[in-house]
Amino acid sequence: MTWTIEERSWDDPAGVALRRAQRAELDARYGSDDHEPGGAPAAAEIDVFLVATRGGEALGCGALRRLDDRSAEVKRMYVSPASRGSGVATAILRALEAAAKQRGWSTVRLETGTAQPEAIRFYEREGYREIPLYGKYVGSPISKCYERVVG
Repeated sequence: MTWTIEERSWDDPAGVALRRAQRAELDARYGSDDHEPGGAPAAAEIDVFLVATRGGEALGCGALRRLDDRSAEVKRMYVSPASRGSGVATAILRALEAAAKQRGWSTVRLETGTAQPEAIRFYEREGYREIPLYGKYVGSPISKCYERVVG
């Protein structure tokens, strides 16, 4: 399966549609829209936003938000259900890690939810290790945090 991963603006229509689909999926999974302890990221906070496409169809997305001079956080990592298992999620994650390294960020962190076992398995398989809850996630009963050193 061949796809293209490119940097786009946060308000890119394909990216907006992917993020809406992710939100709907998580709302259904958690049974409410109150499942983001850190709050939704704003455009001004996003340093990198990537969208994967094939033949004009948006397959998935992911973003980076700088945490400090040495680390960034993965935000809005999502792959459409029809594209899961294709390798596109790993490709997006590796492209985000490469973007982090280019910016001098040696550590990539992320938060995922306890009701997302597929995401937990994915990040652990991709070399992320569980860490204590950080930042806005401290004390959240539905959060799990991970990190990976990339540079």
